Amino acid sequence: MLYYLSLFKDDISVLNIFNYITFRTGAAIVTSFVMSLLVGPWLINKLRALKIAQIERQYGPASHLSKNGTPTMGGLLILISLLTSVLLWARLDNPYICLVLFTTITLAFVGILDDYTKLVKHNPEGLASSIKLTIQLFTAVVVVGYLALNPPNGDYATSLSIPYLSSTFVDLSVFYFAFAMLVVVGSSNATNLTDGLDGLASGCMIFAALTYAVFAYLAGNINFADYLKIIYVPGAGELSVFLGALVGACVGFLWFNAYPASVFMGDTSSLFLGGVLGTVALCVKQELLLPIAGGIFVLETISVMLQMGYFKATHGKRLFKMAPIHHHFELCGIPEPKVIVRFWIAGAMLMLLALASLKIR
Repeated sequence: MLYYLSLFKDDISVLNIFNYITFRTGAAIVTSFVMSLLVGPWLINKLRALKIAQIERQYGPASHLSKNGTPTMGGLLILISLLTSVLLWARLDNPYICLVLFTTITLAFVGILDDYTKLVKHNPEGLASSIKLTIQLFTAVVVVGYLALNPPNGDYATSLSIPYLSSTFVDLSVFYFAFAMLVVVGSSNATNLTDGLDGLASGCMIFAALTYAVFAYLAGNINFADYLKIIYVPGAGELSVFLGALVGACVGFLWFNAYPASVFMGDTSSLFLGGVLGTVALCVKQELLLPIAGGIFVLETISVMLQMGYFKATHGKRLFKMAPIHHHFELCGIPEPKVIVRFWIAGAMLMLLALASLKIR
């Protein structure tokens, strides 16, 4: 909303600062971070009073049983901080902002329902998988349907840009839309699988979101996009403000979620964080960059798929000690804090690798 103060810049010149995406992105980071710090203690105490707490399953790592009773649904803190900051600093008439807000709200809704079913209704299985998948598919259909009718760049509507190669594209034709839906649903579930250690998902999300904040800003500027040989997407720069708010919210949440965690995010935010990242990748036409920038989430997903496939193929044998793979490393004797920090380091390196694609073309 504060962007609209720039409309009065002719009367008060200083108000022109609200017109700059870079300023509003920085302000969004600070706002959501401070909001997290202010709301966090109250929310954690409220969750504890309502006895909305973690219940570790017996077939998880034995070391995690000590986490029983830790307040969960802390993803509400990310959601509240994110939405507050976006409403303050982003242009709400921007279609991409509306699209990522839609993704955020719908996937947060299914996440809240899932956590409510598990923690309040005491159903350890949570919301039925069919219901979760249906809402995820609905979200993907709306996102992909809107982008099909209003492509970010009409010349590349169904094309994929190949990272590290100059002006190299693959046109998927009608198959692009199925691929795009897979990006949204797959990234949502991938982040959900990564949320298994204190601060792991939120820390890795910070690096992935920062990567796409840079790409969104550059894609929205015709001069930068032309110079760097990336697809120009008018209006995409505004997504930097949203992603800045997301980064600030995740950093603020990490303040309380860092090992040993005072609160867990739960499905409340783990589902929408990944879904938003996938939606942004579609909006800025950098779909194939997602497995690089979000490489940790991809690794976690692949480890689960390999474990399941190997288990079935070998009639009960396991490829890893436990999946997702972060549990495998724990069971190999690596302390949880060390696993988390090493994954963060890998996430930071992947961010740099993804950003390097801007010049390696």
